[in-house]
Amino acid sequence: MTPNEGGQREQRPTGWRIVFFGTPPFAVPSLEALVAQGENIVGVVTQPDKPAGRGRQTIAPAVKVFAIQHGLPVVQPEKVRGNADFIALLRRWQPDIIVVVAYGKILPREVLEIPPHGCINVHASLLPRYRGAAPIQWALIHGEKETGVSIMLMNEEMDAGPVLLQRSVAIGPDETFGELQERLAHLGAVCLLEALREWHAGTLTPRPQDPSQVTFAPPVSTELGQINWAQPAETIARLVRGLSPSPGAYFFFQGRRVKVYRARSVRSESQVAPPGTVLRVEPELEVACESGVLVLGEIQLEGRRRGTGSEVARGLRWQPGLRLV
Repeated sequence: MTPNEGGQREQRPTGWRIVFFGTPPFAVPSLEALVAQGENIVGVVTQPDKPAGRGRQTIAPAVKVFAIQHGLPVVQPEKVRGNADFIALLRRWQPDIIVVVAYGKILPREVLEIPPHGCINVHASLLPRYRGAAPIQWALIHGEKETGVSIMLMNEEMDAGPVLLQRSVAIGPDETFGELQERLAHLGAVCLLEALREWHAGTLTPRPQDPSQVTFAPPVSTELGQINWAQPAETIARLVRGLSPSPGAYFFFQGRRVKVYRARSVRSESQVAPPGTVLRVEPELEVACESGVLVLGEIQLEGRRRGTGSEVARGLRWQPGLRLV
């Protein structure tokens, strides 16, 4: 998606000196939009390179890769709070405004007070709901029907600053975390340009968040993904969607992890078998739950290729009546 898609009209750059804080792929469309619009990006701040994957090779953050490709100065401080050298560098950059998109750390007052026009953040929820590190995942796990993007003016409290602009979107009935995250990343880029233009023009009024409506979205863990068949099928299906593709929902077969990428719930008039029982392998893999039936659309046994639930079950010679854990 280009910066002007989604109803965004052609804009002139604000002329502000901008420092961009961001780390994962979710942040790249916003930085790309700023670059495409010709904004003056005087510096990019991202997390340090970290080992990732099975080989634990050191991987650069997606924002760093994009910034280097576009000739933007990049720094990767190990810490921000109390880092005198980093604060001095920020002051030398003389930002008019700081833009933050999924940077990964709360910015201290000594950073927030540097830019005269404040620090604005792109957050993937309809604040004040789902403050925190994993708003997309928890919206799906909780079965929300809509979510969106909020552009807020930052303060020292996590995701608690006044909102400048919000846009909502419906969540698709089978949409996964990965799919929704990509949509919101691009919507966030469009909203960022709109908010930046209006903030520069003085036409936005910050709106305080309603403290009575606050909910939180803490980081998701690998342990959260273990499926408990003694739950309703709909609950498990939402967990699968909220954690797909990573870190993933899973169960175990003969001590080996089976990751579930896609699943849907099917109503059942009565509990037809104990939870975790394979009911059918063909034409689709169906498993009994506390209530309802879960259809496992796409799964992967540890060490093997990903496939449809039916394909993997046939390869493992699963039969109706098998109990999964």
